[in-house]
Amino acid sequence: MTTPAPTVAPGSFLTLHYRLAGPDGDDLVNTFTDKPATLSLGSGELSPALEARLLGLAEGTRTTLQLEPGEAFGPRNPEMVQRVALKLLRELGDPDETWNVGDVVQFPTPDGSGHFAGVVREMDSAGEWALFDFNHPLAGQPVTFEVQLIGVL
Repeated sequence: MTTPAPTVAPGSFLTLHYRLAGPDGDDLVNTFTDKPATLSLGSGELSPALEARLLGLAEGTRTTLQLEPGEAFGPRNPEMVQRVALKLLRELGDPDETWNVGDVVQFPTPDGSGHFAGVVREMDSAGEWALFDFNHPLAGQPVTFEVQLIGVL
């Protein structure tokens, strides 16, 4: 009698290959071409929505999941698009740095223990401010999540 393959449960330790693609089909992450990833469910390495889709899958499963717009990384939040004074950016970083639309800029967290990123969406023609989008780049977007579960502990 064979024992059933272990299945993913909250707190499982996983070895897996996965591919995450945005709405244009371009890979954002793809471990299939390299060594597999290892992670512990619930540790924050994957979004809660992606982790929820793994629950109950058996070791050895390979599947492709389509996540609805906003499901994987939440909806776009208009309050996360904010003007930032270029004077402040120069005080926080290199005073001679220049920024362009599309640039990703790292900001320190208020407590100084980490960073978060914003994408420059617009520059003031007078050079006084930049409009930053602090939403996750895939917020409000459909996502393709392909996974191959190699090991479940």
